[in-house]
Amino acid sequence: MTRDEIIASIRSTLIDSFEIPSERVTLEARLMDDLELDSIDAIDMAVQIQELTGVRVEEEQLRKLHTVGDTVDLVAQLLATKSG
Repeated sequence: MTRDEIIASIRSTLIDSFEIPSERVTLEARLMDDLELDSIDAIDMAVQIQELTGVRVEEEQLRKLHTVGDTVDLVAQLLATKSG
């Protein structure tokens, strides 16, 4: 999966699952401050990431996610680790 495909997938998830207007979903957008996600949303997002990557996301990794860009980077890292 390319970085652009990862970005598109995460944008789609945020827009569809969390009903966030598309213009608010940028790589710089802060998940909690700008997009108003809460801790329950973070768990939902973790499940979405796990489904996308096939890799379990550790709590420590989730705590490091502050922006949409951080989320894209984590997905890319998990996919790279999985593919070897």
